[in-house]
Amino acid sequence: MDITPGTRASDAERNAIVAQLGTHLADGRLDLGEYDLRVAKVYATTTRDELAVVLSDLPPLSKQQQAAPVERSSGARFPVWQRIEAGSWLGVSLIVLVIWGLVSLTAGELTYFWPMWVIGPWGAVLVFRVLTGWEAGLGSATHVRQLQKQMKHINPH
Repeated sequence: MDITPGTRASDAERNAIVAQLGTHLADGRLDLGEYDLRVAKVYATTTRDELAVVLSDLPPLSKQQQAAPVERSSGARFPVWQRIEAGSWLGVSLIVLVIWGLVSLTAGELTYFWPMWVIGPWGAVLVFRVLTGWEAGLGSATHVRQLQKQMKHINPH
């Protein structure tokens, strides 16, 4: 058993750090990939010193920024990752529809509507995830243990 020096971090402290990372993401200091990596690292940490490292290169937030929830526009009902996924789906859907339209135009008749095999299943998965709240399990104890195992493989110390 490896006993680390330093004060152990609580779940409440980890959640506070994740909230601060969310504010930095909303302010544009972090991109989504880096935010994701840092959140994984937060949930894999055991001490307060390790938590401080996650925020070390970011400016400290004022008390008002820490206490205030991230302001969302009226159309921002969904989390940022769901909006990104939906935007990707919409972009790819438009591309395949344009390709199908150009092929049909070149052929002089409507060809087989193959874009349904790209648009349909992907859209159904996105709708399922939104309606069921499938991502809500990200903070579960099982998921945290999985992240901790992954982080140990990345950084065995």
